[in-house]
Amino acid sequence: MLYEIAKPPVRAVMSAVWKPTISGAEHIPDQGPVILASNHLAYSDTVILPASLRRTVHFLGKSDIFAGGSPLNAVFAAIMRGLHVMPVDRAGGNASRSAIEAGLEVLEAGKILGIYPEGTRSPDGRLYRGKTGVARFALATGAPIVPVAMRGSFEAQRGRRYLPRRSPRIDVMVGEPVRLEHLELEGKEEAVVMREATDEVVRRIQELSGQQYVDEYAADVKKRLRDHRAS
Repeated sequence: MLYEIAKPPVRAVMSAVWKPTISGAEHIPDQGPVILASNHLAYSDTVILPASLRRTVHFLGKSDIFAGGSPLNAVFAAIMRGLHVMPVDRAGGNASRSAIEAGLEVLEAGKILGIYPEGTRSPDGRLYRGKTGVARFALATGAPIVPVAMRGSFEAQRGRRYLPRRSPRIDVMVGEPVRLEHLELEGKEEAVVMREATDEVVRRIQELSGQQYVDEYAADVKKRLRDHRAS
């Protein structure tokens, strides 16, 4: 309910102040399950992308943003859930299964699941290796994967700003659905299938975004940077 109430005023303010553009929205089906697979450059992506679309988008969110016992944390967690952001522990094992189950529930209900294949924000504006959950969702449900490229949000929010600058303008580029049928997946191990399908999705995002690709997980790069600063 909060999502539906907040979306019109958020969209109005966003359009008046930041004036983001969107192209290719016609590639998103009007109904039925859809996986939106987007690059992730800044915190504002999770507001600008769904506010730019007619349909409601359900995102998987890191569980630690819901953590904490303070009243402020409790209010924040309630708001995030009201905005259809679902807390998911990404630590692996049972936590990974929980993420898959949450995403499948959204798709099986015929809704849109928003997912960032990189798993976290890019530390430097480049596009990083995708995690295979996006392919698992698609192959398990048959839902189309629609690639999305956010452009300009990294520069607009550089320096961990709370709100993005008004320049450069942020663009939302929506591409044609990714077809996995042409990939030669028959007879291959599951891990190989998931990796090849995910790489195809990330390749399509790169075509839209024009980003430099790095064949490494963004989370590993962030950890290395933290360790370097601490040493």
